[in-house]
Amino acid sequence: MTDFLRRWLAVFCFGSMSAFAQSVSPPATADASGYVGNQACAGCHSSIYDAYEKTSMARASGSALDNLIPADFVHQKSGVHYRIAAEDGKVWLYFERPNDPEVRGRRQLLYYIGSGRRGRSYLFASDGFLFESPVNWYTDRHLWDLAPAYGNSSQIPMNLPAVPSCMHCHFSVIKPPLPGTENRYPLPPFQAAGVTCEMCHGPGAAHANGGAGASAAIINPAKLDPLRRDGVCMRCHLEGEVAVERAGRHVYQFRPGQQLADYVRYYVFADPQGPGLGAVSQFEALAQSVCKKHSGDAMSCTSCHDPHQEPSVADRGAYYRQKCLACHGGLAARHHANQADCTACHMPSSLSTDVAHTEVTDHRIPRRPIVAPPQPPDARTPPALPRLLRFPAAKDDEDGRDLALAWESLVDRGMSAAAPEAERRLHSALEKSPSDPALLSALGYSAQQKGDLNRARECYRKALAIDPQRIDVASNLGVVEVQSGDTREGLNLWEDAFQRAPGQSRIGMNIARVLCAAGQRDRAREYVLRVLEFDPDLPAAKSLLRQLNGSLPKCND
Repeated sequence: MTDFLRRWLAVFCFGSMSAFAQSVSPPATADASGYVGNQACAGCHSSIYDAYEKTSMARASGSALDNLIPADFVHQKSGVHYRIAAEDGKVWLYFERPNDPEVRGRRQLLYYIGSGRRGRSYLFASDGFLFESPVNWYTDRHLWDLAPAYGNSSQIPMNLPAVPSCMHCHFSVIKPPLPGTENRYPLPPFQAAGVTCEMCHGPGAAHANGGAGASAAIINPAKLDPLRRDGVCMRCHLEGEVAVERAGRHVYQFRPGQQLADYVRYYVFADPQGPGLGAVSQFEALAQSVCKKHSGDAMSCTSCHDPHQEPSVADRGAYYRQKCLACHGGLAARHHANQADCTACHMPSSLSTDVAHTEVTDHRIPRRPIVAPPQPPDARTPPALPRLLRFPAAKDDEDGRDLALAWESLVDRGMSAAAPEAERRLHSALEKSPSDPALLSALGYSAQQKGDLNRARECYRKALAIDPQRIDVASNLGVVEVQSGDTREGLNLWEDAFQRAPGQSRIGMNIARVLCAAGQRDRAREYVLRVLEFDPDLPAAKSLLRQLNGSLPKCND
């Protein structure tokens, strides 16, 4: 899962307590985790329930049929015609490239993501594996386009895996993928659609059942210490430059009342890079504001936002002005007394730096507009290596594991200047945590990139011995083995990994090429066809299939 996709899904983190949300929620009896669903809350908290049902968070996801946004457009760069329509109680995504019979098909869309306030996408399943739609609806620009980071693609991005780290903000109580896979779930892959009451208040069984201690059995975020209180919001409204999950834990396992940092750690640059904002940078942007710096822990997201209800579009300006007046009193009342909307000047909207066609509100609350700093006189001068800090501010973890992986993530994103710093920190962290598969994998990849196949093999094998289900490690080790001459071992690793992640075209194509070179054309064809099931517009796969179906003696693509 790329950072682009993680940010893209996060931007649609607005809410579904539609009829579908209620239908997929369990009855008022608790499940094994103690979750009872929204209906158990409605009886005693009917006014809150009714107001929340209309919010964007409550409508963050649902059945693809609910409030369907039809599509019918041609993506100019790829020349592909996309159409989304409901037929016989099902929603279908159709795609075709005119005059190209190899690119034509359809997928049944199962769930939507995004209330539609800022955008919407859909999820579909192929052979039990869950994927994100290649197309998005962008409300701010009122248009359909490809998923972020793929707008200029000449191909259909049909194999974008739907992973828990991307879905946990949109659905409630995510079910983990089946063991050894990255995106194969029992469907539906969640307990309830939308952001339910329990996602902020914790499992509600003990509270709903009443009796002694019932009040203490539910979490009221406002009564938590500031770090735990803020963690409830940060889980979905903090982007950071890098997010690193803690060893053996996942962010979707976090429950209100716990320390978010026990599940995931966020890192930001010490000096913000330019005036732009990411799509889900609200929390770190707020931390830069004078309002937050002066108010400290007394200010939180709920100082301005009521999570249980939203003002109407017509009332929004006056509603938030009152929030400003609560702190700025007489001065603000006299300042532009006839201007009902403080946010127009002090929280302006601008295009996101990481999600196309999407505007973000500037939670830095600038007194005056923020402009880009002047460019250095010599653009050829390489930028200084940034300082990477924990956010919220805290002492770095003792073994340095998470910070090392954060630096490695920057290298993976193309910051080659960070490679020495990342490797230094990885080695240091591994000395203290020699059995951490993530560290071993990162060091193995670093060695592989430098051509040190023996060191790469050693790291990868240790990582797999600790965690045999790591698809990335098996795939990379397969490359090392084949490059070292052990084709059989490489194929074994790839075939196992590809079975668990058939959407990873690179693995399937590696297998097909090796088999084709060995003269096993029929087996090679089977793997190419499997690749095309999930990635029907991959040029290399289409080219190799034509060769395998023809009479060419060699397999080239």
